[in-house]
Amino acid sequence: MPELAEVEFYRKQWRRGLKQKILAVELHPGARIFRGADIAALRRALTGAALLNCAAHGKQLFFRFSGPAWLGLHLGLTGRLRVEPPRALPGRHDHLLLRQRGQCLVFSDPRQFGRVRFHRGRAPPPWRRNLPAPILSNLFTPAAMDRFLRRHARSPLKAVLLMQQGFPGIGNWMADEVLWRAGLLPSRPAGSLKPAEAKKLYRELRRVCRGALRTVARDNGDPPPAWLFHRRWRRGGQCPRDGAPLRRAQIGGRTTCWCPCCQKEGV
Repeated sequence: MPELAEVEFYRKQWRRGLKQKILAVELHPGARIFRGADIAALRRALTGAALLNCAAHGKQLFFRFSGPAWLGLHLGLTGRLRVEPPRALPGRHDHLLLRQRGQCLVFSDPRQFGRVRFHRGRAPPPWRRNLPAPILSNLFTPAAMDRFLRRHARSPLKAVLLMQQGFPGIGNWMADEVLWRAGLLPSRPAGSLKPAEAKKLYRELRRVCRGALRTVARDNGDPPPAWLFHRRWRRGGQCPRDGAPLRRAQIGGRTTCWCPCCQKEGV
């Protein structure tokens, strides 16, 4: 599933269409990604409108058009945004195409766990308002993080890091990376952290987000070689720090990887 940095990469793909008009809208009306959306209104509003702004927040994407109109995209498990030549033919899983003079903006989603939202009006839609503070913003403070951890004190750290209302953009591989760097066992209760441990978790959260945006968001490539990312799915994978065999288990409903030497139960 696309996470913070992958979502930013896809945002930059459609950014190439800024300030240009949508000449035609093509879509699959029966596609599940349009559940709850007024397809006819979407097509009418976007045809002839210009793409004015694009933004990413966590795992969500927001596009504002003249008119005014808004699109909200959630990529789900397999959603992707790309740019094709203006007269490109849609592929089997290309469910939304916005044709412009110089290119075609495409949203594809083979498994259709993603979602398209549509809103018309000058005020931002409800799904664009009251979003949790981005991890790299000034509003995401150590105190705010501590409050969220305490609200879910009995849940495993890994499960809490995956909660988008507290940690927008953090997904499975980023959560494992953060906890490995912070030396915290993924199964530990979120409310059990000592002040020094919480401070380290906060620091590594922001460090991993910055590093992912600097590398993965650039060209949708991989993080640096020293990251846990490169070992976590490898059979017989070893910790990049000490060479210890990595362990895996289901925590918070997701396959989780950790180093039993670097990440131990709190004392």
